[in-house]
Amino acid sequence: MAKYSLKINGKIRQLDVDPSTPMLWVLRDHLDMPGTKYGCGIAQCGACTVHLNGTAVRSCQLPISAVGKEAITTIEGLSATGEHLVQKAWLEHDVAQCGYCQSGQIMSAASLLKTNPKPTDEDIDLAMSGNICRCGTYLRIKEAIKSAAKEGVASSTRK
Repeated sequence: MAKYSLKINGKIRQLDVDPSTPMLWVLRDHLDMPGTKYGCGIAQCGACTVHLNGTAVRSCQLPISAVGKEAITTIEGLSATGEHLVQKAWLEHDVAQCGYCQSGQIMSAASLLKTNPKPTDEDIDLAMSGNICRCGTYLRIKEAIKSAAKEGVASSTRK
């Protein structure tokens, strides 16, 4: 076991866990944050996506020992009230079916829009290609991302 001091969703959290423990299990089992989902366990489906300093990463393959002083943001930390542009667009476009993949999809989309506020269809396809939706709502996901991008550009010009 080792002691860790992690910045998760803007708060410092103290933990004593095995250094090889994946962040997914740290979040779910040790910090009671169930929004990040377990899907495949091999970083191929995207359900476990979180942000590491704003970049989308798969938490199922990220050992706590590799996090260091980097900031982790989970779906719970994106917006506690669901007011993030991507979350609002998800509702507007009725993206979710079963909902299981949605936290990972939203986290990947938010990371994309943070680095590329005006993504092309190709940019969206590339950024979201590692996220699997068993219900097949890919067209609605793309439309929601486009909608969030338009809203983000519009809100930045209103300031």
